[in-house]
Amino acid sequence: MGVSVGVLDHFNIRTRKLAETVSFYEDILGLEKGARPNFAFPGAWMYSEGKPVVHLVDISRTEEAQKPDSGCVHHVAFVSRGFDGMKQRLESKSMRFEARQVPGGDLWQIFVNDPNGVMIELNYEAAKEIAAAAPAEAADEIGAR
Repeated sequence: MGVSVGVLDHFNIRTRKLAETVSFYEDILGLEKGARPNFAFPGAWMYSEGKPVVHLVDISRTEEAQKPDSGCVHHVAFVSRGFDGMKQRLESKSMRFEARQVPGGDLWQIFVNDPNGVMIELNYEAAKEIAAAAPAEAADEIGAR
């Protein structure tokens, strides 16, 4: 039997800004707060497509220091859909972000920081984004006739 690490299951953020962090992942990125085991410490699990991918731990009742950013982890990335829609959402919420195209043009990216300074990278497959926009553009063109 072969050995494989597999795919990333979740990442964990220890925060003194639990409500603000939950709000960011819900309102900005579109994740949903969902079921979480009854741990002896407060927190929240944020779901994407039915999976708890962001685990938040509230450290406000502890002496643990709040780290100001991602620590030695530079960023966390998601495979995403809806590049233009996400840019519009971020702009409408006055969020600072950087959008760019990876050299070669196959991947579009958006970078945004959560309330704890954790850098989130959203990756969009350019061909899929273009194909998804094509039916809408065709419908607009037909409706204009």
